[in-house]
Amino acid sequence: MEEKKNKPGKNQLDIELNDEVSQGIYSNLAVITHSSAEFILDFVRIMPGVPKAQVKSRIILTPEHTKRLLRALDDNISKYESAHGEIKDRGPGGRVMPMSFGGPTAQA
Repeated sequence: MEEKKNKPGKNQLDIELNDEVSQGIYSNLAVITHSSAEFILDFVRIMPGVPKAQVKSRIILTPEHTKRLLRALDDNISKYESAHGEIKDRGPGGRVMPMSFGGPTAQA
């Protein structure tokens, strides 16, 4: 019986997370594009004083998987807000953080 607990069931997927991937990649901007066959999510890191931003990760999804991701994100945001309060949206129409991040301007 002990072996059953450690092995995935018939309809379960055994997912491995290696040490490097488990560290994650910080992103403070997502750029989303699509074609008729796929959605492309580019995760970008913008750093203060650096004029060029880098795409740190690119995820390519089918339209069906993208819609599942949207639903999963919506469900998780609802759960988060129930526990921690509303997430303030600072997008268009709201206060937008300047690209300088509010800190001093870097000089060489």
